[in-house]
Amino acid sequence: MDQTQISLKRSRDIPEFTGLSIRIRHIMEYLLAKAWHLGHRIRHAMAPLPGGDKIGGPGKTVEADETEMAPSRKTKRRPGHKRRDNVKVLSLVERGGPIRSMVIDHRGVGGLFYGHFNRESRLVTDEAPHYKHTGAASHGAVNHSKGEYVRGDVYTNTLESFFSIFKRGIVGVYQHVETQHFHRYLAEFDFRQNNRARLGIDDEQRAAIAVRSAKGKRLTYQRTGGEPEADSIPF
Repeated sequence: MDQTQISLKRSRDIPEFTGLSIRIRHIMEYLLAKAWHLGHRIRHAMAPLPGGDKIGGPGKTVEADETEMAPSRKTKRRPGHKRRDNVKVLSLVERGGPIRSMVIDHRGVGGLFYGHFNRESRLVTDEAPHYKHTGAASHGAVNHSKGEYVRGDVYTNTLESFFSIFKRGIVGVYQHVETQHFHRYLAEFDFRQNNRARLGIDDEQRAAIAVRSAKGKRLTYQRTGGEPEADSIPF
């Protein structure tokens, strides 16, 4: 991330449920567009570098699952909105370890999955056919279509819980998210999950981790995509 002249001397008590851009705007008295851009730069810093370590490893269990971000039933849908327009997300989590999420694009699940999954891991998924021949050390699956959600230690509940937190955060805090920026919000929630207080990481340590992660990353306003209000998706 490139150098920025930002003063962090001012602080106020801002409710925790406000979005990152609003908090930056209140604390630093920025215009919303500038605060919005800085918020995306922070999320960009939180994201893992491409080509980093894969999820899992020998003797480790990895859950993999997908979810779909559909507009809330209480939200007025755009004319012509189809289910295929919904954002789809793939996440992998190492039990007792990190989580990594990504937007499913033209590459499909397989094209993303193999780039982030360590094949020496034990894989646990649902009954989706694209997980049947992954080359994992072993594979266990539950059949959600038949009402099976847990069979011993075979379950995807870790990811289901994360998806629930993520969706509540998007609906309750951000409300409108542009498709082109969705991967950055995923990076933010992954970072929160991987550096949560339950793991013994406090706010100061979390900030230090984010600053170290910013090394070698740069996100200009033009690359971010301009005004945040354009082409947003209501949830």
